Amino acid sequence: MPLGFYYSPPDMNHPGFRDTSKPSSANWQGEPWRAEWFLYLDYMEAQLRELLTRYGDILVIWFDGLGNQEKYDGLRFLKVVRELQPGAVVNNRIGVAGDFDTPEQFTPKGIPTKKGRLVGTDPARQEGVAAGVPSPDDFRPWETCMTINRTWAYNKNDTDYKSTTELIRMLIEVVSKGGNFLLNVGPTPEGTIQPEFEERLRGIGAWLKVNGEAIYGTTAGPLQGLPFGRTTAKGKNIYLHVFHWPKGALEVAGLRTRVQRVSLLAGGQALKFTQQGDRLSVQAPAQMPDAQATVLVIRTR
Repeated sequence: MPLGFYYSPPDMNHPGFRDTSKPSSANWQGEPWRAEWFLYLDYMEAQLRELLTRYGDILVIWFDGLGNQEKYDGLRFLKVVRELQPGAVVNNRIGVAGDFDTPEQFTPKGIPTKKGRLVGTDPARQEGVAAGVPSPDDFRPWETCMTINRTWAYNKNDTDYKSTTELIRMLIEVVSKGGNFLLNVGPTPEGTIQPEFEERLRGIGAWLKVNGEAIYGTTAGPLQGLPFGRTTAKGKNIYLHVFHWPKGALEVAGLRTRVQRVSLLAGGQALKFTQQGDRLSVQAPAQMPDAQATVLVIRTR
């Protein structure tokens, strides 16, 4: 089975990475100006070569590190990956663009394109995202990296948990823009998953059990930036994920294809609709069937 590797430099105890006579709190981000730095890069390359040659086919190399990524001489390591595992994709956290972007703790405001770059934790740094749906040739693969609370590792004092509904809607938001949702779980010192995380993961799983058709195998939706929800697409189906239920008819603007049928994904109930030009009006039930996110299937001709 092909593997993916997460590689998180640095080894803070390597003498080439930092002056180990000092406490790590003083230089934990490394000291690339020291003459010994090249020794650390050689050590890092040896580790990478071991991963790339001893475990069969590799699909993903996921480098980590947010600050001053250029210090790792990314072109050197990208060349190693390309030579030893030409089928592997590489993320963008080693000072070079790589193959896909990894925004952290936020979802981009639009679909990433090859004209820009998304990295780090600052949502203000969003370059080259499309307002609509870019051409397939211009699309830039990406994934949002997200935590359930605010911490990547286990932290018993961090009780600021995102709700199940919030996480489900984040998943939909990411998929609606053609991305992957990397959702972190920090195990306890005993290797268990804390109950707050388990509750949310099971809640996401329960929603996907009913609505997974609208997530798995889909592409970015044709309608971006809807005020009440998001869209995904697969074949002739457009999946409308509704977050905010209307009091009357559900009005969808910007649809440039003819609609054949509208139904609820859960249960398959057909819904009455009218279409005039690019505007679709759907007679929705009075109450929102799923308060987390109700999915409508819009079947096009």
